[in-house]
Amino acid sequence: MSEHVIDFRSSDDHGHFRRALGRFATGVTVVTTRTADGKLEGLTANSFSSVSLDPPLVLWSLRRQAPSLSSFTAAGHFAVNVLGTHQKHLCRHFATPHADKFDAVPHRIGAHGAPLIEHAIARFECRTEQVIEAGDHLIFLGRVLRATHRDGEPLIFATGALCSPSLLPSDPPTNDHSANRERA
Repeated sequence: MSEHVIDFRSSDDHGHFRRALGRFATGVTVVTTRTADGKLEGLTANSFSSVSLDPPLVLWSLRRQAPSLSSFTAAGHFAVNVLGTHQKHLCRHFATPHADKFDAVPHRIGAHGAPLIEHAIARFECRTEQVIEAGDHLIFLGRVLRATHRDGEPLIFATGALCSPSLLPSDPPTNDHSANRERA
């Protein structure tokens, strides 16, 4: 296998950058909100990440040209719905424009107004703490006000494709106690 080096000297390098980023596997989420006039918004995002346990903070990013950008910036709250492998169809559904993305999608309204997708394997209801400008995206930093989770396999996105996790066999136990001290 060959290694591809990217020096970012031309606009063609952005495709290489995207392919390099695709080597980092991420979970798949649907981020949702409700506007002041009651419109429900939702989109597929794999930019979700934890930030802090104390206080509980998460982040996700949205491109500046997204049609729902003004809805998310004005709402003040959002929910991150972590999809399981059984919800692969929702990944594509929320990544595609629809007049009403929530029509025929089982959901309920959370305690802070954002739609919560039924059967998601985790949900984070958040208050927007800060919106940070970052290149062609805005980063939404959210304080988690409520979180729920259930059993299920997470839907994963890597190398441009949807995947499911497979567990690796455990390493055999070692009698080397110095290695255990270093990990502690």
